[in-house]
Amino acid sequence: MLLKTSQTKFYSLLGAFALAGIVHADEPVTPPIPGVAAGGVVIELIKSGFKGTEGPIGFSDGSLLFTETQANRIVRVAPDNSVSTFLENSNGANGLALNPNGEIIAVQTLNPKVGIIYPFEKQKVLAENFEGTAFQRPNDVVLDKSGGIFFTDSGTRPSKENPNPPASHPGVFYITPAGQLKRLANDIERPNGIQLSKDEKTLYVANTQGEHILAFDVGADGAISNKRNFAKLDGWKEEDKVWASGADGLAIDDNDRLYVASNSGIEVFTSKGQALGIIPLPKKPQNIAFAGPEKKTLYAVGRGDAYKIPLLAQGYKGRAK
Repeated sequence: MLLKTSQTKFYSLLGAFALAGIVHADEPVTPPIPGVAAGGVVIELIKSGFKGTEGPIGFSDGSLLFTETQANRIVRVAPDNSVSTFLENSNGANGLALNPNGEIIAVQTLNPKVGIIYPFEKQKVLAENFEGTAFQRPNDVVLDKSGGIFFTDSGTRPSKENPNPPASHPGVFYITPAGQLKRLANDIERPNGIQLSKDEKTLYVANTQGEHILAFDVGADGAISNKRNFAKLDGWKEEDKVWASGADGLAIDDNDRLYVASNSGIEVFTSKGQALGIIPLPKKPQNIAFAGPEKKTLYAVGRGDAYKIPLLAQGYKGRAK
């Protein structure tokens, strides 16, 4: 209790410094969100210029790992903000997960598949197609306590480089602890970030094109039911004549609050879907994760940038993501 009180006073002091002008006006700072963020705490830019920024997770040594998708590697950020390459030739790894054995499971985009990519001697393909149809853009992943793997495939979409891509087959999938692949949903426009509640009875899915974060009840066998709109996103807006929320990466804290990377920044919701506030960033975030020795820091990556945000809230320690 003393530590928590001291931390709260520390962040409040930083907020006072910001109000007094000691924090430079051009530095982004947190808004006050009760229990989550003290107002005026500097959002620290770790580094710019990354080529694709996705899939952050807290690693076992207290560092942060995230994927630099276009550079085909995984990057490590140490607690002192030093940046190094953790793994080259990641097969375009996007979302990452860490199992209890210390193995990194990645959804991979160059040769689309899901599997173990680290350590080298444990590399293994877990799934690369569903009923003969190859995955298109595996996007994000989260593990349950039984060893099951939930992941999304966001499908294809037109781009300047490929204005007429193959027909899109987006979906939400589950690999059982025994290795059986199941498709859980194929009716979401663009499934992206995926996350479990602390008790693993609720699965959250970010639909980048939609106005709401979706929630499902999770059965003992990984099956999902009771699809519903969990939280309405402030990021829902029109850009280039297309409406989208930009909903992407998801994280939870130890109070089961849900954090969403969206067009508006990092939106924070209670476990009931009530909006608590938004942490704006200079660039749209793509994915987020709690990391550090006590998971008291929220990291955000997106559009080539990586940030760290000291919070009052503590990330959930029950799993890496």
